[in-house]
Amino acid sequence: MTKIAALVPMRHHSQRVPGKNYRVLAGKPLYQHIVNTLLKCPEINEVVVDTDSPVIIEGLQKEFPQVTILERPAHLRADHIPMNEILAYDTGQVQADFYLQTHSTNPLLRSETISRSIQKLLEVYPAYDSLFSVTRVQSRLWDQLGRAINHNPAILLQTQDLPPVYEENSCIYIFTRETLLARRNRLGERPLMYEIDAAEAWDIDEELDFLIVDVLLSRYPEKE
Repeated sequence: MTKIAALVPMRHHSQRVPGKNYRVLAGKPLYQHIVNTLLKCPEINEVVVDTDSPVIIEGLQKEFPQVTILERPAHLRADHIPMNEILAYDTGQVQADFYLQTHSTNPLLRSETISRSIQKLLEVYPAYDSLFSVTRVQSRLWDQLGRAINHNPAILLQTQDLPPVYEENSCIYIFTRETLLARRNRLGERPLMYEIDAAEAWDIDEELDFLIVDVLLSRYPEKE
């Protein structure tokens, strides 16, 4: 049987929003939303939280005893440490055929979406060797020099008729340890883009994001 482990890195310290990962959102700490979501995915065999936060460790031990806790080593705790180095450590501690990485800052992500992404990659593997989630963008985009990226300014198409481009939204990554170590990257040589809805992909990064996501959670009570 294919074993899939979900990895969720959660730092105690947050540069832009203090205490972000354990700040209360819609009645419970932020990190608990994604943990609940992952535990509802039948394809996931083990949920693993990598953290240096005593607050999160205590909360997980109390509320989610079935979750595996990896206390992040001191040499991986600095702000400048790349995520791929943390994942290389985590995948060395937890054995699995595939790893799915997401973030606590994606509380609107649905278990059904995660399950479908896993199923999709397993269907096409190894033609595609990894997966990452994206959000479709159909807007008039320009580079820093004022050059049109995805449209001809002389032909004013409606935005819905523009050829779409896709933003990596950091909600879902699925990869093998072999790919991660060989490329020092979650994305392999042939990654599959997996599109999810923009509202579901909302990432909490600033204070305003908390307010917006709180409203969205009240609109989608079935998410909980």
